[in-house]
Amino acid sequence: MKRLFTKQMGAAISGILAATLLAGCGNGNDSDNSSEEPATAWDEIQEQGVLTVATSGTLFPTSYREEGTDELTGFEVEVVREIAERLELDVEFTELGFDEMLTSVQTGQVDMAANDIEITEDRQEHFMFSTPFKYSYGTAIVRSDDLSGIETLEDLEGKKAAGASTSVYMETAREYGAEEVVYDNATNETYLRDVAVGRTDVILNDYYLQTLAIANFPELDITIHPNLKYSPSEVGVVMNEDNEELAENVNRVIGEMLEDGTISEISGEFFNGADVTEEVEIEE
Repeated sequence: MKRLFTKQMGAAISGILAATLLAGCGNGNDSDNSSEEPATAWDEIQEQGVLTVATSGTLFPTSYREEGTDELTGFEVEVVREIAERLELDVEFTELGFDEMLTSVQTGQVDMAANDIEITEDRQEHFMFSTPFKYSYGTAIVRSDDLSGIETLEDLEGKKAAGASTSVYMETAREYGAEEVVYDNATNETYLRDVAVGRTDVILNDYYLQTLAIANFPELDITIHPNLKYSPSEVGVVMNEDNEELAENVNRVIGEMLEDGTISEISGEFFNGADVTEEVEIEE
């Protein structure tokens, strides 16, 4: 009887050990299955509840401060605010020079940049762009009396062209042999006045921006060149190439804003009634 009891106890103990081992294996598998994926950049943005955006604060009417106030506004500033609101996020702007903006996006210091940044093949190799929401083309600001001695783009050779070093417009100036004059996040007035007094000869830039910039300084002896129209362009906000979820969500709400006319309304407010969301065609 004593021997039988021992066998039964041994069987019971073996059963308990087996059950314990199985339970342990089961818990291990459950733990593996429930392990969470690493947080993405989009997860972190949602957790913090803030979209960080680089802009210049000096590019009228895209990003600037209204005279007499400290309020940052402008076409793309307001587009970004609407994007953030639809994504249920706050927005925090950081004012930087053009080159610094792109570096800050690339290094993850900010989530995106918005400052009339043209979509190009070269930039698409290093950054992710949103759906375009502004279409335009290039023009040139020159002195009114002699058009700065420029008749065609070929006449840029040897002229002093003002602008940001990495802008597509400065690339055009260099391509045609102009001498580049680079400013560190200067205001429109500085750029325009230097052309008027002869420190520089020309500013190559976007048609809409140039038109409104000149209208703000009617006392300056400058004009948009009547014959220079080139490089049709598309503009969107810029994001890090790895932030795919952010781009998907941004593009989703931009699509909604284009569909319901929100961006067209914002455009009319800052571009004297013009709708920059409409694609343009020019004869080059």
